[in-house]
This record gives sequence, C-alpha cells and structure tokens, in this order.
Amino acid sequence: MRPEVKKFLFDIDAAGQSLAEFLNGKSFKDYNDSDFLRSAVERKLMIIGEAVNQAMHIDPDLESEIPGARKIVDFRNILVHGYSAIENQTVWGILQRDLSKLRQQVADLLKK
Repeated sequence: MRPEVKKFLFDIDAAGQSLAEFLNGKSFKDYNDSDFLRSAVERKLMIIGEAVNQAMHIDPDLESEIPGARKIVDFRNILVHGYSAIENQTVWGILQRDLSKLRQQVADLLKK
C-alpha cells in the first residue's frame, strides 16, 4: 500500500476514534440538542469523507475494499455543500449503523 494512502487511512482512523469518544454515552437527544456536538461530529465526518476521496484518487481499488466508499464521499459533499438539507436523525443513524464497520475495515487495511 502506498504511503499516501496509508496516511489517509490513519486520518480516517483518527477521526473515527474521535467520533467514538464524542458519542460515548450520548443519546440521540444529546446529539440533537447540542449544536456543539453536532458541529464536532459533522467536522469529523467531513474529514473521513475527504480522506476516503483522496485515498481513492491514489488507489482506485480502495473503493472495493471499503464497501460504501462512494456513499461516504457523497455524504461528505452533502455535509459541505448541502448542509441545510442535513437531518440530525440521518446523521445519527449513519453513526450508529456504519461507524464501527468503517473503523474495522480501516483497521484491517492498515494491517496489510
């Protein structure tokens, strides 16, 4: 694996770790009621999306190694450019359903 790709994978891993820490012990109500928490979470999701995008530009095969990679990038673009259309429930669902899977996929890739 190219060093540049590995760097982006480390960025994804670090942002995922931050998200896990931010959300530890939090409920949807906590998330929904806190502009500060939502802003922090959205920033880390943007970092993840951009890192996935940059890594795929360097290594297009990465798209097949991270299922949903294109959706991650697309969601990042919505966060950045279509922020007014973001629904807190949607973000929360993504975090609850997909974050741990992504973190495991990245951990597995970093072991290679």
